[in-house]
Amino acid sequence: MKEIFINLKRFDVPKSLGGICPQENPVQWAEWIIDESVHYGLGKLNEMEITFLWPESLVITAVQKLAQYRKEDVAGINIGCQGVFRENVTPGGNFGAFTTNLPAAAAKNMGCTWSIIGHSEERKDKLGIISSYDVNTEKNEDSMKKAKFAVDNLINKEVLCALNSGINVLLCVGETAEEKGTGDFETQKTKIREVLRSQLETGLRGVKDKVDGRKIVIGYEPIWAIGPGKTPPGEEYIAFVSSYVKDAVKEMFGLTVLVVYGGGLKEENAEMISRIATIDGGLVGLTKFTGDIGFEPEGLKRIVDKYLK
Repeated sequence: MKEIFINLKRFDVPKSLGGICPQENPVQWAEWIIDESVHYGLGKLNEMEITFLWPESLVITAVQKLAQYRKEDVAGINIGCQGVFRENVTPGGNFGAFTTNLPAAAAKNMGCTWSIIGHSEERKDKLGIISSYDVNTEKNEDSMKKAKFAVDNLINKEVLCALNSGINVLLCVGETAEEKGTGDFETQKTKIREVLRSQLETGLRGVKDKVDGRKIVIGYEPIWAIGPGKTPPGEEYIAFVSSYVKDAVKEMFGLTVLVVYGGGLKEENAEMISRIATIDGGLVGLTKFTGDIGFEPEGLKRIVDKYLK
């Protein structure tokens, strides 16, 4: 089974307010995405599951819209959120003091079955907050390593909260340009392994006893290649990383995990990505990258068709 995740980020903000949403009403936009996805048969793929990762405010809208369809038409469509807080609502514990944060128990109660955790944007935000309290972080390599380890620890707490609440996890990992270093690919491999192993070792700490029927998928984000004008990694690079991630997780935790390409699965690279034996799907953001950029289910259908081809 292949897994395709769609990170809808803040695509719900309309163009009139500076966003990319083609509709002013975010509820109508969310319902349109579900309607169109069902129309294109994305809920009936035998070899693939589709998971939409929504802004918190639209999770219930998506769940309710999905419930209006026959189960056989939407069996392969899942609803997820864009992260959970590092602490959770628990019986006899904190019952609700989580202003601005989304505890996993609340996400589960809204209907989420998946959460993305450790996305490069989340890591950047957390690292920025930590760095703001240590002016030496950007200048001192040891301070930077400590800050990144602190981020991994926070992400690990989020992973455990999600699993404890019965939510499947898409954990993102990946190296920056600085971490990858210079030189040829063979020279870089040692540094890449070191970065990914550290993120996985800390991020997945304690999960083996928490899985219990839940899924953990690793999303590989080559952070150095994400963004306008950047050159994405080739087939050999992605195959090396995905193979290493699977081997490392098996070695450290005894777990067999799926690995999806998170550097941006798109129409242009879907066929190439699908050829990599150690890749099990991808993470989609935009489906239109030029002109009137945005996300549309029709574009997602083309990506899926190219991948399954």
